[in-house]
Amino acid sequence: MSFVPVLTAPTAAGKSALALALALEFPLEIVSADAFTVYQGLDIGTAKPSPQERAVAPHHLLDVVDVTGSFDVAQFVTLAEDAIAGVLARGRTPLVVGGTGFYLAALTRGLPLTPPGDPAVRAQVEEELAVRGLDALLADVQALNPAEAARLERNPRRVVRALEIHRSTGRFPGEFGRRLPRFQYDVTAFTRPPAELEARMHARVLDMFGRGWAREAAWLAAQVDPESTPRPTVWQALGYREALVVARGHLSTEAAAAQVTLATRQYAKRQLTFTRTQLRAPALSPDEAARHLRGVLAD
Repeated sequence: MSFVPVLTAPTAAGKSALALALALEFPLEIVSADAFTVYQGLDIGTAKPSPQERAVAPHHLLDVVDVTGSFDVAQFVTLAEDAIAGVLARGRTPLVVGGTGFYLAALTRGLPLTPPGDPAVRAQVEEELAVRGLDALLADVQALNPAEAARLERNPRRVVRALEIHRSTGRFPGEFGRRLPRFQYDVTAFTRPPAELEARMHARVLDMFGRGWAREAAWLAAQVDPESTPRPTVWQALGYREALVVARGHLSTEAAAAQVTLATRQYAKRQLTFTRTQLRAPALSPDEAARHLRGVLAD
């Protein structure tokens, strides 16, 4: 096939359900583009596909690293491109599915040609993050390069990395250009009306708590200290801090669900902005997205 299809949408919009429905019609294998389903043990809070869902179609890039390990965008692109090549070699169709915009941009547009960082500068920026806070560091980036600030999506690790590179080279990571991607892609994005999307978010969060999200967060805290500086990557996953507070008896499930739903709604807005501005994909309705993807897959 000339273009590898990509399906993206805000959290809780129904990406996985649409992908699985298409897998019943086409010989698909799903390549996940999610920054947290790569971690073993983060199953409930990341809405990782269940064994039953994985039986519908093979899934790639799930459970590839321990929660104590590291994983970055370069690893993602390497594994995703290898997975796509393998699917194509088997005569099947890869469908990239996920909502991590930074991963999708690196995969579809090519990895940034950013030079190695400087550990001493990184340590200095991490100390500033602990003292001044994320908003102050983002304001520093915003004052110098608003587009770079938007690209960072309030991700603390990426903010630290951006300032580390800028202080070492005078340029931000996004200013170094990219290598050519290994494949060409057709990106399909969709969303739902805001009220419907928020209702789906809240229902999903309540379901996660009902299935043991608080226990999963407590298990994660036993593996990785959530108070480490800088904040460990696994603890940047939406809702895990609130789930841990529930596990420790300091917050009710209902209050935590309300907080997580609000944070998820805010994240969904950033996802849609990134999809529109960085992936150049307009947000269709679910039905429009399904029709478009069926056309791409049938080609």
